[in-house]
Amino acid sequence: MAKKLTQLGRAVAQPASPDKAVLESVPNPHPGTNYVVRFTAPEFTTLCPITGQPDFAHFVIDYVPGRAIVESKSLKLYLNSFRNAAGFHEATTIAIAKRIAQAIKPDYLRIAGYWYPRGGIPIDVFWQTGKVPAGVWLPDTGVSPYRGRG
Repeated sequence: MAKKLTQLGRAVAQPASPDKAVLESVPNPHPGTNYVVRFTAPEFTTLCPITGQPDFAHFVIDYVPGRAIVESKSLKLYLNSFRNAAGFHEATTIAIAKRIAQAIKPDYLRIAGYWYPRGGIPIDVFWQTGKVPAGVWLPDTGVSPYRGRG
């Protein structure tokens, strides 16, 4: 966490791939206080590993910070780096979750990946690191089951 931020406040080129993206963190401004941080990415795009066609998802990422929080510009660049990467829905969702967990070591993390239909079937992928810490209010993701999501 003592690293200098390399992206915030600077013009930064879009990373060529998720592996090349730098996910940065900053110190938690309220250490010792349990609270939820939510990132919503309703226009996530990646590529189907079989057809090369675009796949779309609506992600809701909730976490209870430990010592660090995600620097949001770096998260945006990381998520955008998937636009030219190929991956199955399950692999992509879990890779994002694990990368965030590795970067900030949160007290709790949950990701909900609501994927738009492929072949007429929406695929939703959910993952969490453990139990929600006591006393934490974790709201519903706010994304309904598929009915032409929006």
